[in-house]
Amino acid sequence: MADADFEEQLKLEELERKKKELSEEGISDPYTYVDPNDGTVYEWDAEKQAYFPKIDDDFIAKYQSNYNYQGPTEETADAEKTAAASEQSGEKRKASEPSWFEVDDAHNTNVYVTGLPLDITEQEFADLMGKCGLVMKDPATMKYRVKLYRQNGQLKGDGLCCYIKIESISLALDILDGYVYKGKTIHVERAKFQLKGQYDPSKKPKKLKPKEKEKMKKKREKLFEWGFEKLRGERSKNEKTVIIKNMFEPKEFDEDATLLLDYQNDIREECSKCGEVKKVVIYDRNPEGVVSVTFMEPEMADECINLMNGRWFAGRKLTAETWDGKTKYKVIETEEERQKRLQKWEKFLEEKDSQGTEKPTASTDSQNEQKDPKLSVPSNAYELAGETDSSGDSDGEDTAKPSVQKESYPVMQANGGLSFGTGPPDQNKS
Repeated sequence: MADADFEEQLKLEELERKKKELSEEGISDPYTYVDPNDGTVYEWDAEKQAYFPKIDDDFIAKYQSNYNYQGPTEETADAEKTAAASEQSGEKRKASEPSWFEVDDAHNTNVYVTGLPLDITEQEFADLMGKCGLVMKDPATMKYRVKLYRQNGQLKGDGLCCYIKIESISLALDILDGYVYKGKTIHVERAKFQLKGQYDPSKKPKKLKPKEKEKMKKKREKLFEWGFEKLRGERSKNEKTVIIKNMFEPKEFDEDATLLLDYQNDIREECSKCGEVKKVVIYDRNPEGVVSVTFMEPEMADECINLMNGRWFAGRKLTAETWDGKTKYKVIETEEERQKRLQKWEKFLEEKDSQGTEKPTASTDSQNEQKDPKLSVPSNAYELAGETDSSGDSDGEDTAKPSVQKESYPVMQANGGLSFGTGPPDQNKS
C-alpha cells in the first residue's frame, strides 16, 4: 500500500515539474482546455481518455448560481446536527405531525356540482353522477361517497361526488356540465377544498390495514373486469342448489360417523332421478338437518324440489327449497365439543380393538336372530318406498295386485341403504 502511494506521489511531482517547465517556455498546459463560450475549464483524464470539468471553487459557485442554491442557514444546520445526533444515538426520528395539504388535479377524483333541485336524494344524485363513471363507496358503510350540502336543515342545491377513476372527471365536465335535470341546469367543476378554521387531525379518515387495502383493490378491479352480462330470463347460479331440511339429527353422526357416507351416497342416488348431481353437502352439525344438493341445471333442481318436498324419511317430514344464495348452513364446533368428539372417538377405537379379539360363533348368531326377528328378514323385503315422478304423485303403487305391501316406513335397509316414504309412518305401514 505504501509503495503505491509513493509511486502516485512521484507521478504527481513529475507532472507538476513538466507543467512548470512548459509555463516557463511560454507553452500553455496541454492537459487543460478552456471553453471559449462560457469559460469552463476542463481537465484531461488519462484513464478515461476524455476531458471533464475541473472541480474548483469557481465551478461550484457558478453551478450553485445557475440553480438558485442558497447556503444552509442556522436553523437548517441545527436541524441537520440534531438529526445526525439522533441517528448516532439510535433514537427513532419522530414522524411529522399531520397537516393540511392540497390535492393536485392528477389525483383529485372529486367534482363539485351546483344547481341541483332541492328535492333530490343522495341515491338520485349518485345515479345521476354514475352516468360518467363508477362512484366511490365508503369501505366501512358501503354507501356512495356523495354529499348534499345543507343549511339550517334544508338542501342548498349543491353537492360533492367522489369517483373511482380520474378519467370520470373529464367525462363529467364534458357531459354533465350544463345538463338539465328535473328542469334545473346543473354546473359541474373540479372540487377545490379549503381549510376552514384550525386543522383537526382527529377528523382525518382512519387508515386501512394492508389486508383491507388489498381487499378493496380486488373489489375495484372486479368492477372494471370485462364479462358477459346476464341474458334476459337467464336463471341465477344459486337456483341450481336445493336445500333439504329435517333429513337427520346431528347426534346420529356422533354415535356412528360412518352414516355420513351412507347418507351422502343414498341422497345422491335418489336425487339423480331428477338429473346430473354435481355435489352433495351434508351439514352434520346443523340442528335443522340440512343437506344441499347442487345440479347441473336449475330445471333439475326444480324437479328435485317436487320430488323431495313433503316426503318422509326416518319418521321426519322433509322440506326442499331453492337456496337463496346467501344463507350459510355450516356450524363450526366449539373447542369443548371438539374435545368431547375426540374422546368419544378414542373410546370407540378402544372398544373396537377389544371386540376384535373376540371371534363370533354360530350359536351367538342364531341367538341374535331369535332375539331380533327383524335381522332374519331378507334384504329384498325392503325397497325404496314411494318412488315419485316430477309431479310428486306416487307411481310405485299397483292396484291390480292387492298383495301384502312391503315395508315403506323410512328405515335403514338391510343392505345399508336408506328408504324414503311418501307419507307418515302409520300410513306407510300395511
